[in-house]
Amino acid sequence: MSETLSFARPGMASRTAPPQAPGELEVAATLPRQPRTISDTGLEPRLVCALVLKTLHATGRSPLPLLAGKLRLSVSVLREVLNILTVDQQTEVAWSGDSDIDVQYQLTPIGQRAALACLEECRYVGPAPVTLASYRAAVERQSLRQAMPGRQGASSSAVRGPTPGELAAVLADDGLDSALRDVLGAALHAQRPLLLHGPTGSGKTTLARKLTRLLPGAVAVPYALLIEGHIVPFHDPLRHPPPLPQGRQLEERRSCDARWAICQRPLVYVGAEFDASMLTLRPDPESGIHHAPLQLQANNGIFVLDDLGRGRTPVAELLASLLGTLDGGPARVVAGGHGETVPFDAMLVFVTNLAPASVFDPALLRRMGYRVGLGPLAEPAYRAILRRASRLHGLECDETVLDHLVTRLHRASGTPLLACYPHELLGRVLDFAGFAGTEPRLTIAALEQAWNSMSSGSAPAPCHVAGIDQ
Repeated sequence: MSETLSFARPGMASRTAPPQAPGELEVAATLPRQPRTISDTGLEPRLVCALVLKTLHATGRSPLPLLAGKLRLSVSVLREVLNILTVDQQTEVAWSGDSDIDVQYQLTPIGQRAALACLEECRYVGPAPVTLASYRAAVERQSLRQAMPGRQGASSSAVRGPTPGELAAVLADDGLDSALRDVLGAALHAQRPLLLHGPTGSGKTTLARKLTRLLPGAVAVPYALLIEGHIVPFHDPLRHPPPLPQGRQLEERRSCDARWAICQRPLVYVGAEFDASMLTLRPDPESGIHHAPLQLQANNGIFVLDDLGRGRTPVAELLASLLGTLDGGPARVVAGGHGETVPFDAMLVFVTNLAPASVFDPALLRRMGYRVGLGPLAEPAYRAILRRASRLHGLECDETVLDHLVTRLHRASGTPLLACYPHELLGRVLDFAGFAGTEPRLTIAALEQAWNSMSSGSAPAPCHVAGIDQ
């Protein structure tokens, strides 16, 4: 059997109250309250009991606070579960101290067999999952889309995006002119699909990765989800990094549901390895654990699909499950089981170094909200990037050396002023100096050595620097 998850834009269903502006949400306010009973968790007692059994099997004799930390459940919930397991002769008190919290539990022989049976069914051991209903509510609350009062027409959403000043500050090192920054700002404001295209080395990937830094507010992300009875590990530290320090607000976390992590807005990035299966709920037969669809992990953030048109699968086929989101409607992904509707609330960013018309058919191209073409930089912008990169690497940048790079190396060879070259060249200057055991200096000779090392001919191929090769 296959399960179809319907991803719907937040706001498609009726709301009982208008959402708060994401930038005004305090950390504690983004989290549900701490469950005090099994019923409060929204989970079946059998599932919570199985998690406790598997955790005790992994840890051995364990005090209550340790179990609470591993399962992200309150002590009161754990006491209720352990009472059930003790009555069933699956757990027992191994040691107790003077206080009611100073108790250690262990599995009985019956409990050991029960834990092994649970592990045979699903090897997941970790924080208890949250329900889809709770997750839907969180995504809705944290959405960057909210009702725009007093506005008529097809567009009924307003988005809190970066100000022109914030955008200019974050993108100061990219050499973009104000017109391009305005387009990016409008796309972020509207949360509409964005297409970045241009030659390799023009800075598309760097730009795509930076966009998440322009989205306001922290978000709550569950450590695990329960979908159709399947535990789905969800929180990924790389895609859901911790937020900047929140000060005293973090002290309030004790009263909140610990099954949620506070994170920056997500950035889910996939390149040429992208495959349509990544958009589905994927079971692992050996472990019994299901992997979350990428677009679900991108909720309340940005989903970047890079290097489109380079894979073996046609782009239209890869994007079939996301087409509805281009128009603000629901998208569907195939998984396993019965149907579930879950929110899809991520800004889509498409990146390609091919001509857009060769990657997208006319119908798809029309559905792109905004298109930004990146290419060679203007000479002043290129010079500014090299100066900033030199300061970053601790090198003095003499204008004579800069003139030589622009006029004698780039211009004479016909090599475009692409954003990838400054950092790549300076990195090679440092490499050669390190190998020679000399103090690195940005001289004409050092620059030419770095330039020539990128190609056997007079014009180097576009460089492939991690993070800025696109």
